[in-house]
Amino acid sequence: MKYNVLTYLIGEGISNIFKNKKQAATSFGTMCVIMIFFGVCFMLVGNFNHFIKQVENGQGIQVYIKNDATEEEITKIGEDIRSIYGVNTVEFISKEKALQQMKNKLGEKAYLLDGYEQNNIFPSSYVVTLTDLKLSSDVQKQINEMDNIKKITSSDETISTLIKIARWIKIGSYVIIIALVCVSIFIISNIIKLTVYARRKEISIMKYVGATNNFIRWPFVVEGIVIGLISGAISLALISAFYILVGKNINFIEFLSKLGLSLLEFSSMFNLILIVYLILGVGIGVVGSTLSMRKYLKV
Repeated sequence: MKYNVLTYLIGEGISNIFKNKKQAATSFGTMCVIMIFFGVCFMLVGNFNHFIKQVENGQGIQVYIKNDATEEEITKIGEDIRSIYGVNTVEFISKEKALQQMKNKLGEKAYLLDGYEQNNIFPSSYVVTLTDLKLSSDVQKQINEMDNIKKITSSDETISTLIKIARWIKIGSYVIIIALVCVSIFIISNIIKLTVYARRKEISIMKYVGATNNFIRWPFVVEGIVIGLISGAISLALISAFYILVGKNINFIEFLSKLGLSLLEFSSMFNLILIVYLILGVGIGVVGSTLSMRKYLKV
């Protein structure tokens, strides 16, 4: 008996979509637009955070070592830096490499440094990158307490700016998500409300003959869930195709590579987007349908 009732409620919910084709088409179209917009925002925010992380990884702290430090002392400094919490990578820059780097920067005027090979004035150093830019000041403080440290240089202003940008991006993404969910619930509840209004007499008769509120409500809930899930599947297919096309745009990819950036792989976002779409589809369908029925059912 329970199986028959469940089959009836699901069947009624699905048949409601075909009975009200215009309203269903409006629901699908509206949900697809909202979900596609949500998906695009999600990918933009995800990639922007990815870009910020890539820039963060490139923001190194340069630790210059005193010229009179021995090789053993220099090696120990490197080991001590690697042991600090928050340190990502440590690269040693020898005096010879530092001289060559300066020559490369000077380009045609590199001849100005001729003769410095024998009397190299450039100190050895370590280039340190961090797992989190917020730890920059703590890491620098610990390095300064080590022996044979000449000085430390870092892009503190750039680091603080990146931290602020990352924080505002997270806040903005949360605001966008909440706004889109609210708009979706409002639109779906109003569209389903039109269906409920068209069947208000049928609902009154069902209540009159003893049908429970849940028995009346569930077909509309199923309708909302089906609309949400199908819209999510369509939206996911469309944004997947769009993202793959963008990823194959050679000019755009070359532009990003010149900046030292790269796009996130869609596969790394697919599972999360799929889960979010499932939650949105089911959640918006249930909440929207429930709200639209409140006027006609005494909960």
